[in-house]
Amino acid sequence: MFGLVGRVVRNPAQAEEVTQEVFVELWRTASRFDPARGTARAWIMTCAHRRAVDRVRSAERAARRDDLAGRRGQGRPYDQVAEQVEATLEHEQVRRSLDALTDLQREAVVLAYYGGYTHREISELLAVPSGTVKTRLRDGLLRLRDHLEARP
Repeated sequence: MFGLVGRVVRNPAQAEEVTQEVFVELWRTASRFDPARGTARAWIMTCAHRRAVDRVRSAERAARRDDLAGRRGQGRPYDQVAEQVEATLEHEQVRRSLDALTDLQREAVVLAYYGGYTHREISELLAVPSGTVKTRLRDGLLRLRDHLEARP
């Protein structure tokens, strides 16, 4: 029986497990054996073959499931050229929208978002109160939003 199972599953450790499972199954279901239908050896080998095939099919299904799960986790492939073109178009649209701002608003927005300065640092650079910087930024961002939403 071990030889038959080993030829089907092709893994010695798996063959041992399947053989043990078959012996346990035979012990539990011995009352089902019908000598009129065939020999005990044929019945044992049939049970072993069925169990070995079940194990192989189960392993194949598990491998396919793992493969599908791995593919899902990779994310979808994308067109890098299209992504780059879209990003460039968005940058151009923002640059054009900056022209819609007043000079004071543009200066505050550029320092904050392109220069990376804090409100306090902008206030010191421009020699204006921090509240004024915040107002220019808020008004500039609202104007930018309105200008970008108006464009297709």
